[in-house]
Amino acid sequence: MASGVGSIAPSEGNLSRYLQEIRKYPMLSPEEEDRLARAWRDNHDNKAAHKLVTSHLRLVAKIAMGYRGYGLPLGEMISEGNVGMMQAVKRFDPERGFRLATYAMWWIRAAIQEYILHSWSLVKMGTTASQKKLFFNLRRLKGQMQAIDDGDLKPEQVAHVAHMLNVPEQDVISMNRRLAAPDHSLNAPIRMDGEGEWQDWLIDDSESQEDSIADREEMTGRRALLATALKTLNDRERHILIERRLKDNPTTLEDLSQQYNISRERVRQIEVRAFEKLQKSMKAQVAEQRAEQRQAVQARLTA
Repeated sequence: MASGVGSIAPSEGNLSRYLQEIRKYPMLSPEEEDRLARAWRDNHDNKAAHKLVTSHLRLVAKIAMGYRGYGLPLGEMISEGNVGMMQAVKRFDPERGFRLATYAMWWIRAAIQEYILHSWSLVKMGTTASQKKLFFNLRRLKGQMQAIDDGDLKPEQVAHVAHMLNVPEQDVISMNRRLAAPDHSLNAPIRMDGEGEWQDWLIDDSESQEDSIADREEMTGRRALLATALKTLNDRERHILIERRLKDNPTTLEDLSQQYNISRERVRQIEVRAFEKLQKSMKAQVAEQRAEQRQAVQARLTA
């Protein structure tokens, strides 16, 4: 993919300018994103791919900033994240019905995490799934247990972390000792000239704006599909399905059988039938939306 992002890749010297520059790239509407994604997928349109990548550079920078606590150059992490973004665009399938940002987050994070694992001086080991879990989650769990400044963890703390991450207890002990070496006072200066403190580089665990928007859009779409599909059911089917499948504390078959004066087995049959009708309706809606999107793209291409 000849995206041209390398020409605007950040360096530590011009990082501030880079962050200002990427704000000039506008966010895409769902329709524009879909059109560009199909242009790349179907015709390998490099201009479309470039626009998809550059419109998400702010997302890459936001995610990279969440990893500043590992003490590696932010510009390098952003560059690695940009590579992940390009891989996401290359593999993105607009037919699946979700936004590119939702898909790209995983590629961006994976690229940055691989860079951190291969660059951080204390991590000279294989990058198995369990080791990655420990590396990127141990400090968070220690913070929850108020043990961030402790040395070796207590046996019950080791057992808790091992259970939470589904890894052997010995791996927890080993990783904790590896991570203990770089701990400093949060108020200690980063450089000898005294400028900047370690606390300035703490990871921001709050949800990013891009994550929030992507999740909200996906949830809104699902709710709209569900609301339309529920209208295809009759009153009894809709009520039973909601009571049995869509409530945090589902109503029992016994309660519903008494309410409708029918057997519990009959309630179960109505529930199953209603759920099947709901699925069929939602699948039909998705297929119709995709057909409309394809027609819109064809209309733009022939205009």
